[in-house]
Amino acid sequence: MVKKWAIFCSLALLIFVSVGIGTGYANAESTSAEIAMELTTGTVLEERNADVQLPMASTTKIMTAIIIIEDCDLDEVITVPNEAVGVEGSSIYLKKNEQIDIRDLVYGLMLRSGNDSATALAIHHSGNIEKFAEVMNERAKEFGAENTNFKNPSGLPDSEHYTTARDLCQITRHAMQNETFKEVVSTKNYSGKFRTFSNKNKMLYNYEGANGVKTGYTVKAGRCLVSSAERNGMDVICVVLNCPDMYERSSKILDTCLNGYKLVKLDENALFMSGKVLCKTAKSVDFVIKCDEKLNYIVKPLSENKKVKRGDLVAKLEIVGQNGLILSENLYSIIDR
Repeated sequence: MVKKWAIFCSLALLIFVSVGIGTGYANAESTSAEIAMELTTGTVLEERNADVQLPMASTTKIMTAIIIIEDCDLDEVITVPNEAVGVEGSSIYLKKNEQIDIRDLVYGLMLRSGNDSATALAIHHSGNIEKFAEVMNERAKEFGAENTNFKNPSGLPDSEHYTTARDLCQITRHAMQNETFKEVVSTKNYSGKFRTFSNKNKMLYNYEGANGVKTGYTVKAGRCLVSSAERNGMDVICVVLNCPDMYERSSKILDTCLNGYKLVKLDENALFMSGKVLCKTAKSVDFVIKCDEKLNYIVKPLSENKKVKRGDLVAKLEIVGQNGLILSENLYSIIDR
């Protein structure tokens, strides 16, 4: 009986360790995840384990930075709070009562991954870490990140601090559409009013077209990297979580996407015929296709009415590729008939 009980306990412990009971995410030691997404359309080009909840280390700071950039005056000079002095982990070595502007703190956050900078910015924004984390979680949902939970602004280990590759990509997609954020994360060397920083993200130096965004590492999260690169008018965001060869893997994923796909525009001035009615879409629309994909444009009339006024909805345009429907758009008459 004792022997059977011992075997049962051993099995229970093994299951506990394997599935990570008592944590907010999967066991990072055995799980990795990745995703690549086209920036303009949000089209997912590659993914693996993209919805598994994992810790994300300092890639957390993408959310911290975009909140500060959207909500704060970057030229405001603040006094460093005591709580931001001597924070564990990577640091820009803030000093007690030091004067520094928000802009330098944001660059220190993203280029040098300063945990002390993250703390100072969070306190400036919300008064304390806990309230800032609440803002992070609210904003994450606004950005379409439904499986993410933030507990701090830096990514320091916490069992309730996690995201998914898909969510982190969504957050980054939002951030990269902000010109100030994009300028910050694409900067290799920065000289501000108070501080000077060089960027630790090796993608900016070693990958053609790289323009961001953030590295991360803790023992629990493993090596994490959110990268972005633009070629031939198409920008792709890549997220890898718990990836030992994060630079090599990210480069390979980006190569596959940038060489294998292209961004196509359906121009609002392109004209189509629905029967005898000349028509067009209401706006220009971007979509992504494989580089060698052949497209068929099919106009499907919606009504047999002979009397048509300018602006009337008259047909549906379907763009079909080798694997089926790619895009469906309404067509509106540009004539009175």
